[in-house]
Amino acid sequence: MREISLHIMDIAENAVSADASLIEITVVEDAGRNRLEIEIRDNGRGIPSDLLERVLDPFYTSRKTRRVGLGLSLFREAARRCEGDLFIRSEEGKGTQVSSFFRLDHIDRAPLGDMAGALAGLIVGNPRVDFVYTHNVDGRVFRVDTRDLRETLDGVPITHPDVLSYLRDYLREGMAELRTRHDSAHCA
Repeated sequence: MREISLHIMDIAENAVSADASLIEITVVEDAGRNRLEIEIRDNGRGIPSDLLERVLDPFYTSRKTRRVGLGLSLFREAARRCEGDLFIRSEEGKGTQVSSFFRLDHIDRAPLGDMAGALAGLIVGNPRVDFVYTHNVDGRVFRVDTRDLRETLDGVPITHPDVLSYLRDYLREGMAELRTRHDSAHCA
């Protein structure tokens, strides 16, 4: 995949398929440590221990709609190509955690991509699932929690077109502000 955001979306969709009601996505960009860290946690069904090692095999999938499951193996290879790695922890009935890291300045590291668009799509496409997104750039944090958003909406559906428009703008502005503050700090 050309963007890391697409890997994140794929893993989050797997969590939705595993009946997760809460998915937490954390992105940490740490220039001081030259590291990009990504973690996706869910409270879904979890992966049975006998299948845990096999989920990174590109020729294994538990889905009935296709014969191979390339998502996690491609994400792991993308991380390894950039002096990083990917790890999975899971417990049946409690959920799964996928953690990866990359060397931030590695020439082969794919861009993070359109996280605002990916997150908006996940939220609107899965209105019964709560998402917590935390993005940290060198200590500056942008966070969105759909549980807070639902409370603010006071009964207006999260799928309402006006809410979607607001959500996309809010996510784009919040992430752009992280970049603006990050770039101005390095120029000073």
